[in-house]
This record gives sequence, C-alpha cells and structure tokens, in this order.
Amino acid sequence: MLRSVASFLGLPFLSRALGLLILAGGFVQVVYDGARSIANNSLRITTVSDLLFTLFKDKASALQGAVEGVAPWLWQVLVLPLTLAPAAALGLLVGAMLLWLGQPGREPIGFVMRP
Repeated sequence: MLRSVASFLGLPFLSRALGLLILAGGFVQVVYDGARSIANNSLRITTVSDLLFTLFKDKASALQGAVEGVAPWLWQVLVLPLTLAPAAALGLLVGAMLLWLGQPGREPIGFVMRP
C-alpha cells in the first residue's frame, strides 16, 4: 500500500535518491564509530541525540519543549527512545526503507507479452 501511494504521488525517484543518501550517511556513521572505537580502545556508538546536538546546537535543545507542548506523553513514548538509538542503525534502516518504497513494481508472473 505504501508503494502504491509513493508511485501515485510520483515520488519513486526522490525516495530512491534520498534513500541512497541516508544509506550512505548510515554507512559513514558505522565507519566513524568503528574508527572512534578503535582509537579509544572501547566501544563508542553515536546516538541520534548526539548527532542532533552536533548538527543543530540551538534548535536541538528546544526540541523537547516543542514536542511536550504538543503532546506531553509523546516525548517519553516515541521521541526519547528514538534519540537514544544508534544513529548508524537508524540511518541504515530509514535508507533501506526509502529504497524499498521507491523501487518499481514487479511484473506479474505468467503474464504473456506476445501472442
């Protein structure tokens, strides 16, 4: 159903392009975490909250207040567990899902093209 919605909106190319970029970012994050773990001689994993604070210093601190202003339970139930997830795993998962959504439809099996 999600694929039909994406193809109806005309977004398969955008979905595939964005999926490849996010997938590449997830792979770069795996390499970065691996190099950092080797250098520190202990396992180091970058969480999504660390990545957000690095990229968006000012706006990341206001995220909790904005989410709690909309729905106070939403921060504890959905957003906090997502911010504690490894950034590489989330990037790889979201990138793979976008690639799956953007792939073209399959041809039906047993369909005769020529008479």
